[in-house]
Amino acid sequence: MNYREDIRNIAIIAHVDHGKTTLVNELLKQSDTLDERAQIADRAMDSNAIERERGITILAKNTAVQYKGKRINILDTPGHADFGGEVERIMKMVDGVILVVDAYEGTMPQTRFVLKKALEAGKRPMVVVNKIDKPAARPEEVVDEVLELLIELGADDDQLEFPVVYASAVNGTSSNSSNPEDQEPTMDYIFDAVLDYIPAPVDNSDEPLQCQVTMLDYNEFVGRIGIGRVFRGKMKVGDSVTVMKVDGSKKNFRITKLYGFLGLNRVEISEASAGDLIAVSGMDDIYVGETIAAVDSPEALPLLHIDEPTLEMNFLTNNSPFAGREGKYVTARNLEDRLMRELHTDVSLKVIPTDSPDTFKVAGRGELHLSILIENMRREGYEFQVSRPQVIVRDIDGVKCEPFERVQIDTPEEYMGSVIEAMGHRRGEMADMVNTGNQQMRLVFSVPSRGLIGFSTEFMSLTRGYGILNHSFDEYKPFINAEIGQRRNGTLVSIDNGTATTYSIMNLEDRGTIFVEPGTEVYAGMIVGENSRENDLTVNITKAKNLTNVRSATKDQTAVIKTPRKMTLEESIQFMADDEYCEITPENVRLRKRILDKSMRAKANKNK
Repeated sequence: MNYREDIRNIAIIAHVDHGKTTLVNELLKQSDTLDERAQIADRAMDSNAIERERGITILAKNTAVQYKGKRINILDTPGHADFGGEVERIMKMVDGVILVVDAYEGTMPQTRFVLKKALEAGKRPMVVVNKIDKPAARPEEVVDEVLELLIELGADDDQLEFPVVYASAVNGTSSNSSNPEDQEPTMDYIFDAVLDYIPAPVDNSDEPLQCQVTMLDYNEFVGRIGIGRVFRGKMKVGDSVTVMKVDGSKKNFRITKLYGFLGLNRVEISEASAGDLIAVSGMDDIYVGETIAAVDSPEALPLLHIDEPTLEMNFLTNNSPFAGREGKYVTARNLEDRLMRELHTDVSLKVIPTDSPDTFKVAGRGELHLSILIENMRREGYEFQVSRPQVIVRDIDGVKCEPFERVQIDTPEEYMGSVIEAMGHRRGEMADMVNTGNQQMRLVFSVPSRGLIGFSTEFMSLTRGYGILNHSFDEYKPFINAEIGQRRNGTLVSIDNGTATTYSIMNLEDRGTIFVEPGTEVYAGMIVGENSRENDLTVNITKAKNLTNVRSATKDQTAVIKTPRKMTLEESIQFMADDEYCEITPENVRLRKRILDKSMRAKANKNK
């Protein structure tokens, strides 16, 4: 069998924040790819605005570098389990993976998640122990942890024989020694390990064409772009090819443009052969997983397996008294078109129409997955409402089952008791407890997914901000018949329309936490705060002070109110109860009751 020794295809996988994107930056800088004048920004691969703000990778991206006359195609993948759909598809495109592990934190829940995907796809890992310059780095123990994890995940002998490179991506140094003092200002150790260890793609360019699309992009000028790998044969611009559709049908079309990748750019090419990663345009309705094949021998590659969504929420048109004031796209048609467009590129998302023409059920892989979609839509000018997220319950062999997550918590010892108690309330079962030194504890739980909705805010206050919470989907288990993770406190609900005043906010402060500041416009049924008790309380937040002509003894005292609690989009989604909506516009995120009228609400609660 022939191999294409001039190419290597690798994916970089890791837990979130272990330095994948920074490492890719450094590999780009130190390869023979960019010319001397090219300036490269920090984390250049995180090109989307939300990725840059949050410092996370959401979409998998590809780049390619030249090293010693060979081309290394590198795919940077997301670390969050919510974007696992991206990781699963990428594994199809590569021949090996670089597993990046933090030299202090070691293997984390998402390390396990992404590594499991790589091993299931039969890929060989090589390990980069990153952040070796950290004062508390423990590189040898971390390598042992990786080995244990590989054995636990059922790696074969080839996969267990992995090379290890120690690096500090932020400083641009690497070496084969675990001693931080042996670091050298070069990334050659990583490049050499890739060339020596990652298998070269098979060269079967003389056979009929087979290319599978694993990612999609869209461009105003050329329309839909399919990104994938040529598994066999050759493709040329102008060729007629057949697309083997997901539903089994076939469609012929002509390739109008082909692109390869080099550095941060797509480069137009005239032909590609087996082993190349390419982008191709000319097909209007190509989807992820479809095969581009030769017209005279159309053979489809196996479809990609994508994990099913675990969480769903309703997206509805906005019907509050402020509807249509702030958004550019406000109708049900606008909402439907935008959600359908998202399906073109996000394979983990599902949109299900409901009985109501202005409500759509949207299912995704987790709170983060759905909140990023909501945030993107908000920035694009959409105005709509969403309901509280619900887990997707499935019937497995006649048993009602719900999703469970594997949760790993790192916390100072002093907060351990309250964390264990909070997890108990949410029906979490402890699987492991390890003292990691420096009075730090690592706790591992199995928790129903619905118990984690809205938990992160509570967790931050439980651990005074010192705790670290990581979780990823584990499996479906029998449904627990109990209310889990519901909000304990009630809300403060405005009784009329108007503007919030300093006077009324002052009078309400001892009733709970206020969410709005003086001068904010409110409407009847809008949630303006959290009650300190369990029930909902209807309040007048628009009342002004009665002015009299009697001079008061305390006239010169200035009214001072506490700073209101500003609710972010994520906090609002987590805070919501089942009888509430979150109203989202380009300018505001508001919480409201589904039934705005107080007496109608009381009637509905009575009937319930």
